[in-house]
Amino acid sequence: MATPVNATARLEARIPLDLHALLRRAAEMEGRTITDFVIQAVQQAAHATVERSTILRLSLADQEAFANAILDPPPLAPAMARAFERRRKLLGTH
Repeated sequence: MATPVNATARLEARIPLDLHALLRRAAEMEGRTITDFVIQAVQQAAHATVERSTILRLSLADQEAFANAILDPPPLAPAMARAFERRRKLLGTH
């Protein structure tokens, strides 16, 4: 069964009183509710975590080495050449 577009879930957390006061103060400074403030902060943190885990960042030297390997690949090792040939024969590709 598909989840309705406007479905929500409840998240509860026990936090120290001083953290709650800090969250309330920060939310008030932005003219938002604690819920809105926390949701936005948690969402930003979740996106950042997922991005760090899924995006590969390379130094300039690594980018150049990667591009060079694609543009001018080294010759295949004999075992790799044999594997490609077996694959070509097995699948009947050219």
